[in-house]
Amino acid sequence: MRFALSRRGFIGTAAALSAAPMATRAAVDTPAAPVPVNPLVKQRADAQIFRHDDGFYYMTGSVPEYDRLVLRRSKTIADLTTAPEAVLWRHEKTGPRSGFLWAPELHLIDGKWIVYFAAGPSGGGDDVFRIRSYAVVCDGADPMTGKWSVLGELQTPWDSFNLDSTSFVHKGVRYIAWAQREPGIDSNSNLYIARLKTPLMLAGKPTRLTVPTLEWETLGYKVAEAPAVLHRKGRLFMTYSASATDARYCLGMLSADENADLLDAKSWTKSPQPVFQTCKETSVFGPGHNSFTVDEQGRDMLVYHGRDYEAIKGDPLFNPDRHTRVQRLYYTAEGMPDFGVPVGNGPLPERFISAVDPKMLLAHEGTQLVAGNPALPQTQFRQLPGRAGKQSVMLSPILMPDHYLVADKDGAVTIQQDQKSADFALRSQFVRLADARSGTVRFAAISAPGKALGVAGNRIRLVPSRDATARWRAD
Repeated sequence: MRFALSRRGFIGTAAALSAAPMATRAAVDTPAAPVPVNPLVKQRADAQIFRHDDGFYYMTGSVPEYDRLVLRRSKTIADLTTAPEAVLWRHEKTGPRSGFLWAPELHLIDGKWIVYFAAGPSGGGDDVFRIRSYAVVCDGADPMTGKWSVLGELQTPWDSFNLDSTSFVHKGVRYIAWAQREPGIDSNSNLYIARLKTPLMLAGKPTRLTVPTLEWETLGYKVAEAPAVLHRKGRLFMTYSASATDARYCLGMLSADENADLLDAKSWTKSPQPVFQTCKETSVFGPGHNSFTVDEQGRDMLVYHGRDYEAIKGDPLFNPDRHTRVQRLYYTAEGMPDFGVPVGNGPLPERFISAVDPKMLLAHEGTQLVAGNPALPQTQFRQLPGRAGKQSVMLSPILMPDHYLVADKDGAVTIQQDQKSADFALRSQFVRLADARSGTVRFAAISAPGKALGVAGNRIRLVPSRDATARWRAD
């Protein structure tokens, strides 16, 4: 919806733009990479995205029909949305791999492209959930065009339900982690790790890392599945998914020192609470089965699936609307991952850090804007196209959809729900001005020529556009 603005509004736009050098204005229109928009890919669950050294992002995941293994690639994360998708392999007509195909993961092991996946037989009844882990292998260097064939079944100590295999190399040793039901343990699945001798053969006895026992791990089902490994800041972090696959689905995390014995269960510490879960404010339900990648700037990104709504008709596993989503992964002062909350649909949000004081971020407490550093979700704002031409923008806090920053005549800046009026449209418009030399941005208020968002004490107010406190570092 667009509104006609007053002449004053257009004068404000012109004034804001005239205050910026030509090079700065060009920077506004030439971003380094397109901004990903959530959901990134609809109806792709159990998502894996990684950036290969060929410069491409590769993505695979479960399809709603559970009948095929798929792969797409692109030069940017955002372009995965529309990237062509190749079918690598389809389930067989009969036998143990003729039914559901779950949770594929692509890995390059010893120079060969491997896809791990879980499969069961067709035929109906409980037998379709006789799930085991398998791998297919590509005969060429290009996984998108090569021919794929069955390599075999992952050899684990028990012939029991298992899935979600992932592989990683640490200190020159290749490991595999997976989820499995172990005989004698009252759970649906636990997490295991072992050294890997070949893509399908363990190099030794596996270690049971964790059994779901906490309340948030056992809602509906006793589940620990879908391990994903990240090595950062002197530690290894292993996220996993817990509970039923409806809105109760969530992420837990294990962590270990990078120099510890990864095969010693005592080396790993479990988070006492979920690190990522349903957020009603942003309307993302049941986030889980994640992977990790980096964006075009090398910053860590969280990949996961989640639904747009809570109520599901029928079995959640057959609901198609688990969509692939991405968002920035941040870290606490102690070096632990800070997942925040699922950021919701729309362009990825940013954080804005004062160029004068890095402890001061554009933040909010409810509808009150503050300059500080509260919980991560309170510092994340989505930039949306404005209503005063293509160079105007509106800023919306992720926890308050349909609310925007509004500049008042007295210089106060507040968060207000969209009033869908011409006056609101005028006061909620800003022009983002980037300064390539300093790496900072300013948000010039269209309703107040010569003024921009800045820090005044511990509040956010309009300040002179050239004031140092009007400069922010986008993060």
